[in-house]
Amino acid sequence: MAEIGRIEAGLHLVAVPIGAARDITLRALDLLAGADVLAAEDTRALRRLMEIHGVALGDRPLVAYHDHNGAKTRPRLLAALREGRSVAYASEAGTPLVADPGFQLGVEAHALGVPVRAAPGASAVLAALCVGGLPTDRFFFNGFLPPKRAARRAALAALERVPGTLVFYESPKRLAAMLADAAAVLGNREAAVCRELTKRFEEVRRGLLADLSDSYGDQAPKGEIVVLIDRPAERAVDDRQIEAALRDALAGSSVKSAAKDVSENLGVARNVAYQMALRIRADDDGSDD
Repeated sequence: MAEIGRIEAGLHLVAVPIGAARDITLRALDLLAGADVLAAEDTRALRRLMEIHGVALGDRPLVAYHDHNGAKTRPRLLAALREGRSVAYASEAGTPLVADPGFQLGVEAHALGVPVRAAPGASAVLAALCVGGLPTDRFFFNGFLPPKRAARRAALAALERVPGTLVFYESPKRLAAMLADAAAVLGNREAAVCRELTKRFEEVRRGLLADLSDSYGDQAPKGEIVVLIDRPAERAVDDRQIEAALRDALAGSSVKSAAKDVSENLGVARNVAYQMALRIRADDDGSDD
């Protein structure tokens, strides 16, 4: 590699591959080669990646920073930032701060007033959306659901009306149960299970939630998993239902607020609800004369 100069001071969030080692950007390699301090969720994984790409660590510190030691290690990294040094942080895989322990480091770096910059690259969320075959115009990333059934179902219920593709990370051993709970709470929607993305045994399995749950019920799969779940189907409502809902809403709010609430709750166009609300309000005002 060509010699790299000193990297600009601040916190640099470096995306690293989620599987294939060559899915790293040239800028990421520059940052890993030139930063004063390196921090990693998994130092062995980062050392291995640097060795593959011929990036020498030299005498620079490589600091482990993860869920179990974050509170203890963060002051050391923040001290380096206060001193005007450059710190490059890498997740175990993918993009830092996305379901990652680096979040608090970024928050406190911002609070110090030091620059925080991203070197974008691989992301399991975006890779899954690319290959999963579900709509990508709007999506909601939820990370991991709670491991216990009751809490998991409650979390899913809160996402029932999200108007976009839902994206989750999931443990292989909980996958079948999670898919079954999703079918029970959200309805038997189309979904995709994306496993080992960019790796040798990459697999994308699509189908209805219940069918996917059954297919993984006998034996848990291996590897890293991203689950995509399609958005809710459009609700079939008629004018009488919309009018009844608007009359209830108008009893305690403005036309604009009532139209907004009914639009969101019934899944009807905002302008349709607004025009109907105006007509109801005008009729009611006229009947009072």
